[in-house]
Amino acid sequence: MNIPDLKLKGAEIHRRDVLKGGAALATITLAPGVTLMAMGNGVAAAANPGVRWGLLIDAGKCPSDCSACVTACSDEHGWENNGLPTDPQWIRKVTLRDKETGYENTLPVMCQHCENPPCVDVCPTGASFKREDGIVLVDRHTCIGCRYCMMACPFKARSFLAESITDQKPYSPRGKGTVEGCNMCVHKLDRGDGTTACVEACKATGYNAMIFGDMNDPESDISKALASYPSIELRADLGLNLGVRYQNI
Repeated sequence: MNIPDLKLKGAEIHRRDVLKGGAALATITLAPGVTLMAMGNGVAAAANPGVRWGLLIDAGKCPSDCSACVTACSDEHGWENNGLPTDPQWIRKVTLRDKETGYENTLPVMCQHCENPPCVDVCPTGASFKREDGIVLVDRHTCIGCRYCMMACPFKARSFLAESITDQKPYSPRGKGTVEGCNMCVHKLDRGDGTTACVEACKATGYNAMIFGDMNDPESDISKALASYPSIELRADLGLNLGVRYQNI
């Protein structure tokens, strides 16, 4: 059975049924003091539909030997990457090389928070969903670990958590057997911080290669930067209208 067949054979009905029961799952305990939130209800409902959170990354300001954004994300959310193929990577540094000239630069890649996310389209349970403010998330209550979203993502931005987790962050719960990825530090945004851990870390280095903000607000720093300098989307040919943009690549 292929992925489109799954969606056509009643996945939409199942999605509604599952999300109706989200509130009943809101107190599932993963570890002492750590519970999963019903993202289908509380988190999604808190989103402001007038906002489109976005990230602008200037690759020209991103040194190849700097991984402050990766370290900050790992510390903030409690994931570790030890170089194994199965390790999570919510954000990673990649190197781009021009085959004709040999010119190289590096840049961080994470979930691109598409306006039209392929991961949401293929998810048979509705676990992958997009908030009204543009943030793409995974509801671990309803994720069955099928990994269709991982196959559908053009950016390899999601990881499958195969190991048991201890000492979790209460604000960023994770679950064995589920898929995870960058959530734009949704806990920080919902409490009013207005920024992400990776952007804070980049600013602390002095490189200032990352700008975060509301892409719908013409007075925001990110909107002004996007209006002033050329930027691109990764795989713009797919027409996904990404929430992450790049300059100087």
